[in-house]
Amino acid sequence: MKAQSQHEMKKSLTWWDLMWFGIGAVIGAGIFVLTGLETKKHAGPAVVLSYVVSGVSAMLSVFCYTEFAVEIPAAGGSFAYLRVELGDFVAFIAAGNILLEYVIGGAAVARSWTSYFATLCNHHPNDFRIHVSSFPDDYNQLDPIAIVVIIAICTLAVVSTKGSSRFNYIASIFHVAIILFIVIAGLTKANPKNFTPFAPYGPRGIFVASAVLFFAYVGFDAVSTMAEETKNPAKDIPIGLVGSMVITTLAYCILAVTLCLMQPYQQIDEDAPFSVAFEAVGWGWAKYIVAAGAIKGMTTVLLVSAVGQARYLTHIARTHMISPWFAKVHERTGTPVNATATMLAATAIIAFFTSLGILSNLLSISTLFIFMLVAVGLIVRRYYVSGETTPSDRNKLIICIVLILGSSIATAVYWGSSDGWIGLVVSNSIWFLSTLALWLGVPQAKKPRVWGVPLVPWVPSLSIAINLFLLGSIDKASFERFGIWTGILLVYYFLIGLHASYDSVMESKTVAGEVNSSL
Repeated sequence: MKAQSQHEMKKSLTWWDLMWFGIGAVIGAGIFVLTGLETKKHAGPAVVLSYVVSGVSAMLSVFCYTEFAVEIPAAGGSFAYLRVELGDFVAFIAAGNILLEYVIGGAAVARSWTSYFATLCNHHPNDFRIHVSSFPDDYNQLDPIAIVVIIAICTLAVVSTKGSSRFNYIASIFHVAIILFIVIAGLTKANPKNFTPFAPYGPRGIFVASAVLFFAYVGFDAVSTMAEETKNPAKDIPIGLVGSMVITTLAYCILAVTLCLMQPYQQIDEDAPFSVAFEAVGWGWAKYIVAAGAIKGMTTVLLVSAVGQARYLTHIARTHMISPWFAKVHERTGTPVNATATMLAATAIIAFFTSLGILSNLLSISTLFIFMLVAVGLIVRRYYVSGETTPSDRNKLIICIVLILGSSIATAVYWGSSDGWIGLVVSNSIWFLSTLALWLGVPQAKKPRVWGVPLVPWVPSLSIAINLFLLGSIDKASFERFGIWTGILLVYYFLIGLHASYDSVMESKTVAGEVNSSL
């Protein structure tokens, strides 16, 4: 299918590039965008535990992604992995949500870029937006600066992947210095009394915040899409992905603790929490340094997102599920120009109208759903090989996967609708026993050739359980929007995508050739 792009992507990336891409993709979005909102409304100082829960879930997903990226080093990321293991239908539904994730994530970060830029210019976060009173709430703060930022990012992303990488890790080094400043300077103004009460909204608030803050870890999957441009995927991808996630999780927890020690959680600003916190403790000058660091972080997040989403769209177009025009790779730059420009145009439109609160919840649903599917795909990859797995083992595998999914969904539903614990004990027991049965009762049909996830099926099964549990903490309105989008994807798939896919076209040509030869 790579031939559909007409030109090869350049293999120019190493583990060093991937690790800094991972740091640049992740640090800067959630920590500067959503920490204030979730601390104030849902978690209080216990937001640090929310980051831990989200970080554990993200790390489990990183392991699953890493094995796939090493074994299937294609630009399509999770779309390519799911297409191989679970088929076109599941892959296309996931792909649609992957693209939604990138568009919404980019829009959220672009709007936050404007908020911090306003702070840097000594203005209120909303001062540079245009208020249109005739538009509905959450859609009436128009953001022209976000569009300008996205256009600049698009230009850089289509010029060169290696050039984007150099810009990213130079900027990320600067960003790490800003983070160190925030932590060291912030802790000099720490007041331990601000940590009381630690969890004012209880355990439920911690998990609600964790589901939304999963947005802060979105981005590492973009790194897996660069496998096709990596010199040595077997070595570079595991080091790059796992290394960047460990650094990111530690940074998030330390930053969250620093913020909550500087200000009482009730007074933390929702739009630009770190800048306002420094101003509140009498260090007004420091807010400019923080705002500059936040802007840098969000700029690299947008850049890596632009690189990753274009490669997803490129691979989907290679399958002909959408127009092959999107798969074209530019001969001189070696980058997918059409896909990059199209995705960022969609991002700019959403960023212009939509508020951060609407974007963040919808983004987390899409992300958690996709990561859950990748974990299921890894279990299928290890335990099922067509023509080799016996019908008995196949049936046991299906039963175990259904029980793992069912018990995980039951845990999420029960947690969201009841304060009791008996149902949680029952559903978690079923999850444990079904995973144990898979581990002991079904032989693995395939071993990874180079690098594999340890403790299969426990790691992917736990990833499924945590992702679904966090999904159960997201509000109803976001699920309704998610359902509408998935419905649109289904209509498109059955009317167009199913019949236009590359495999279907090739199969039709083969059948036609056989008919002609028989005549």
